Amino acid sequence: MGAVKSVRAKRMPRAVREQQMMDAAVQTFGQRGYRAASMDEIAELAGVSKPLVYLYLNSKEELFTACIRREAKALTEAVQAAVEPGLSADRQMWAGLEAFFRHTAENPDGWSVLHHQACTHGEPFAAEVAKMREEIAAFVTGLIAAAARQGVPPAAHRDAELAERDVAGLAQALVGAAESLAAWANETGGVSAKESAGLLMNFAWTGLDRLMRGERWSPQ
Repeated sequence: MGAVKSVRAKRMPRAVREQQMMDAAVQTFGQRGYRAASMDEIAELAGVSKPLVYLYLNSKEELFTACIRREAKALTEAVQAAVEPGLSADRQMWAGLEAFFRHTAENPDGWSVLHHQACTHGEPFAAEVAKMREEIAAFVTGLIAAAARQGVPPAAHRDAELAERDVAGLAQALVGAAESLAAWANETGGVSAKESAGLLMNFAWTGLDRLMRGERWSPQ
C-alpha cells in the first residue's frame, strides 16, 4: 500500500485533507475489501487520526459510499470527455471505449471498489453503482442512436418503437461487455486499453453495422 504516502501535517486545507482520506480509503477498500478494511488502517494511511476521519465522514459505510460516488463520477466523466461530437459514430464509440478501459486500468483500486466491492455487499452500495451504470448506458444509447441515424436508410425506421428498444438493449449489452472485459484485462495483465477497445469494437461494431443495414440473424 505504498501508493498513498502518509503525510502528517497539522495545518492542511479541508479539501486537501478530504482528498487524502478518500485516496487512502479507495486504496484500502480496493485492495483489502470492504469488510476487511478498517478505519484505523485508512486513517494511518492518510496520515490523520481516526477521530478526524469520523469527523469528516460519520461511519465506514458513509466513507465507502463516498468512495463509490467519487470513483463512479470520475469514470463517467472520463468516458464522456473522450467522445467528441464532431467525430463519426464509430470513432465516437471507439474513443468512449478506449477511455473506459484506460481509466479502469489506470485506477485499479477504484475499479475494484466499483466492480467488485460495491456490487457484492448489497444495498445501498449496489444502488450507487447502478446509477453510474445507467448513466453510462444512457450515454451509449445516444451514441448507438446517432450511429443508426447516420447509417440506416429511412425505410429501416418504419418501426420506431422497436428500434428504440433495440438500441436500449444494445447499449446495456455493450456496457455489460465492457465491464466484464475490463475486469478480465485487469486480472490478466498486459492487455492495453487500445487492445481491449479494439476487441470490443470488432465484436460489437461489426454486428451493429449489419443491423443498421437491415440484416437480422434468425434461427430459421
